[in-house]
Amino acid sequence: MNATHSEAAPAQAPAEGRIVLLTTSHRVAPGLLSWPAWQALRAADLVLCADGAHPQLPYLREAGIRVEESAPAAEQLLDACAGGRTAVVVATGEGEPALTDGLARLAGSGRVAMPELELLPASYDLPGARLLDLVQVMDRIRVECPWSSRRTHEGLAKYTIEEAYELVEAIEDGDRDELREELGDVLLQVVFHSRIAEEHPEAPFSVDDVAATLVTKLVHRHPHVFGDATAATPEEVREHWLRTKQTEKRRTSVTEGVPLGQPGLALAAKLASRVRTAGLDVPLPRAEGLGYELLALAVRAEADGVDPEAALRAAARAYRDAIRRTEGGGETDTDADADADAEAEEG
Repeated sequence: MNATHSEAAPAQAPAEGRIVLLTTSHRVAPGLLSWPAWQALRAADLVLCADGAHPQLPYLREAGIRVEESAPAAEQLLDACAGGRTAVVVATGEGEPALTDGLARLAGSGRVAMPELELLPASYDLPGARLLDLVQVMDRIRVECPWSSRRTHEGLAKYTIEEAYELVEAIEDGDRDELREELGDVLLQVVFHSRIAEEHPEAPFSVDDVAATLVTKLVHRHPHVFGDATAATPEEVREHWLRTKQTEKRRTSVTEGVPLGQPGLALAAKLASRVRTAGLDVPLPRAEGLGYELLALAVRAEADGVDPEAALRAAARAYRDAIRRTEGGGETDTDADADADAEAEEG
């Protein structure tokens, strides 16, 4: 029996290595990385970062990670991974678009043996993290913008009122995109006023102080959530809220805290609500004039659970539509049906 040579096994292709793109959030404190991120960093043959001022670098070096400040091209990074080596790239804030585009181009060519590619988020934004961006942007605008740097609380007051009304209109229109934008505009007013308040010479405070005060208030007024109290119905929650608020404010009159600068119908309804909640029997002032008639209507609306301001706005919008139809030379059946529906709702 003649001996035959067994067929030679094919040569094993050399491992092409691994490239890890490590992304971090600047909204999370540097050094607070996920465990998979620390594992990848410690096991890497090479750790690169194009930004020598990257906030993570001092913490990585303190942990014994050697980081090379370099921005290699895609081809150079492939060479660095030859022989099965692993390279970790600590991404800058822009996300390394030139590098990722280069790697995608090489992979798409089909002529290059690509290493394993992995995108590894090392830290994630928490809910509300983008508010930190807003604070930073507002701080820069306050310093560098010729208009914003001169604004005062008094000068911004009218814009705060306008934005609140625009938010209400977006809510009533049911436009979700508009609602999101108008909420942002109202939030801008809060952050803007808070930034101005930081510059007060005698009693400065920041947006963090504003938030801290609000958190304390919310926790204190929700003992059924954060304490031992119980509340099974919205009415019981309201009782908790009013009782706690009365203790906090130590008011001598139910009219304290009611802003007189608000629209007249809303003011009348708010006063009526305070009277009703306190269980007071206060007769309406008897006098001649349209103002007293409107006062009586507002009090009646509040007692019936109707917001008189919202009701009047709805009626005013119907009036506006009627004006436009008259200007346009008539109304369609659809318009008439919409008017009938609006009138039925108001009734």
